[in-house]
Amino acid sequence: MSGPGPIFIVAGETSGDLLGAGLMRAIKRHHPEVRFIGIGGERMQQAGLELVASADALAVMGFVEIIKHLPALFKLRDRAKTTALEMGCRLFVGIDAPEFNLNLAKQLNRAGVRCIQYVSPQVWAWRPKRVYGMKRFLAHILCLLPFETDLYAKAGLPATFVGHPAADRLPLVADRDEARVNLGISPQATVLALLPGSRRQEVHQLLLAFINAAELLQQQFSDLTVVLPIANAHVRESIERIVAAAHTRLNLLVVEGKSADALAASNVVLVASGTATLETLLSKRPMVVAYRTSAVTAWLLRTLRLMKAPFFAQPNLLAGRLVVEEWFQEQVTPERLAAGLTYWLTHPEAVAELEALFTQIHRSLKKDASEQAAVVVLDEWQKS
Repeated sequence: MSGPGPIFIVAGETSGDLLGAGLMRAIKRHHPEVRFIGIGGERMQQAGLELVASADALAVMGFVEIIKHLPALFKLRDRAKTTALEMGCRLFVGIDAPEFNLNLAKQLNRAGVRCIQYVSPQVWAWRPKRVYGMKRFLAHILCLLPFETDLYAKAGLPATFVGHPAADRLPLVADRDEARVNLGISPQATVLALLPGSRRQEVHQLLLAFINAAELLQQQFSDLTVVLPIANAHVRESIERIVAAAHTRLNLLVVEGKSADALAASNVVLVASGTATLETLLSKRPMVVAYRTSAVTAWLLRTLRLMKAPFFAQPNLLAGRLVVEEWFQEQVTPERLAAGLTYWLTHPEAVAELEALFTQIHRSLKKDASEQAAVVVLDEWQKS
């Protein structure tokens, strides 16, 4: 099978790096000689990415936060565009990071490059009319969640639900005993996993509140063990500094990576809104979800009523109803978080119902996503 040249690919942060690596490996199973050039993380580099810049450069959240980084982002976008065209790339795959990737796709499309977005922007949550603009420069959208394709179908933009790679990667039944052995945790302990995010900004906004909530929980559950996996090297220093400054007396286990083991070992999870909430769902663990951003970004979201979806936590969106607590901005208090965690630890019947629901959702997302996405990408590659 011959192709039109290298594929330019851009992923932001840890979750995008995972998606990109899975996609690249699936494509190479069909076409081993394909070259990938672009922006990604360590996993994509291991899969063969010729790096233009690190994915860490795109790990920016919120309106105000993005504005502060605009000069650097514009410079990186221009560099990416120039490299893609100089290297003869005829297909661009943007993975997540919609603020950056959709703008880059628009510019590359004007230069004759065919463009795909892997991971739908949250058009169902805010600015749904964006799909009509996206139709002008995107050839295809690869969606991870089943309800996302409807708006694109109405706009006439090809969209495919490919499932979620995390649903393929994680088992239908998480082995708590094995995970505790791997982490050196007592089988009898009450275990809380803290997942404050994979970006420095998230960690700074949430981790101290998470630690304080865990300290309140420890007053009720003296056998509490707290596991804090470090998502990536970029947040390690921030986590270590915040933990040291907290002078906590928690039985706290900080581990490098191992988020899957941390989730499997846990009885309950305190988690930042985002991909980690889905991974918690796929591990069938009850959770409390928190989201904080800058005061100005929060004000804009509320004042302009930009948020159209009834929920922001993925488990609630997938269930179509509120099944886990989600707290935003000033609602994120240690007392409120601890109370939500206590509920799950004292209501086993509610946990059993949640596990059944999460298993059903897991099955619906388990579609061999990387392979499904690779088939679409290779088809568009041949058209480019």
